[in-house]
Amino acid sequence: MAVHGKCDQKFQEVRSLFEAAVASGSETGASIAVNIDGEDVIDLWGGFVDTERTKPWNEDTIVNVWSSSKCLASLVVLKLVDQGIVDVDEKVSKYWPEFAANGKENILVRHLLSHTSGLSGWEQRVTGEDVCDLEKAAGLLAEQAPWWEPGTATGYHSLSMGHLLGMLVRKATGGEKTLKQIAAEIAASVDADFQVGAAEKDWPRVSTIYAPTDFGDMPAPPPGSLREKTFTNPPLDGAIANTEMWRKAELGAANGHTNARGMNRIMRAITLGGTTNGVQVLKPETVDLIFREQAKGLDLVIGVPNRFGIGYGLRGEGDEVEAAIDGLVPKGKICFWGGWGGSLIIMDLTRKMTITYAMNRMYNGLMGNVNGAAYVTAIYKALED
Repeated sequence: MAVHGKCDQKFQEVRSLFEAAVASGSETGASIAVNIDGEDVIDLWGGFVDTERTKPWNEDTIVNVWSSSKCLASLVVLKLVDQGIVDVDEKVSKYWPEFAANGKENILVRHLLSHTSGLSGWEQRVTGEDVCDLEKAAGLLAEQAPWWEPGTATGYHSLSMGHLLGMLVRKATGGEKTLKQIAAEIAASVDADFQVGAAEKDWPRVSTIYAPTDFGDMPAPPPGSLREKTFTNPPLDGAIANTEMWRKAELGAANGHTNARGMNRIMRAITLGGTTNGVQVLKPETVDLIFREQAKGLDLVIGVPNRFGIGYGLRGEGDEVEAAIDGLVPKGKICFWGGWGGSLIIMDLTRKMTITYAMNRMYNGLMGNVNGAAYVTAIYKALED
């Protein structure tokens, strides 16, 4: 049997879908976890860490989850809000004076947390090596002008969100803490296997990422567009996640290493009002901040509808599609985000349910994949039955 772990009888369809995906090869290796009101109802892992299908994906296998990392990075900043160190309504330049350059003096912390700061990428040409140097890359962002009026619209900060939040954390703590360090402290407090980057001692259990060789039917971004400026500078091959340089860097937006269980253990603190496993990660009022809508409408970078609160995407409230996840989950108080190729974190406060999914075979698309969508659909269907 290529799939292992726990799955309550009510959710057996999810296990069947996972087993079929591994058997057919549409999944190479992956893990799925669902927690409802503090109880793990699904904790599955299986498949392989190699395309030759000889080395199993084990219980402690971890993988780069790309932009699902943003959920942890935002949690770190919200922890500082919780502690009174950072105020989401304060100007970023209060903590990071150099950031005020070039018309950015009125950008607020919540703009960084909602992809509305106008800094979705770098004006100066940068390389993969440059973005793995947080101080250099963040310094360049601090020098440049925003690409649109901050606070007026979302434009997905694919990589830059991590640098902006990472430097904000360093500045706000007087250089005493990094985003990576605080993430590790939070993860340890709830026994969650989720880290920014990957410690060298953990490399033997890190699965290789298998990136798509092309972007399929996704059209090339128009020259000079925000999408081109954001996604082609630097031009990234997904295989960069397999390099030592990537694993050693602090990239809060993109190089979190974890599995479904690890993501679930830490992110369900939000689902459950701030506390999980008897540990208060956030105060309830800080969790409420997440649901203060910051922007809604067509994202200037990725060109699809998005609705952002503070730190996370929000499920739309209307009957029309207002967010990427609206067609996948029913209405409710739901925040979420996912990663390039498929990883996913859904925090459904209405149903007290946290859904997490991590995999090593990436599909085309910035967020979500066909397998993840099938699992999520089956999970909600089982709830209704």
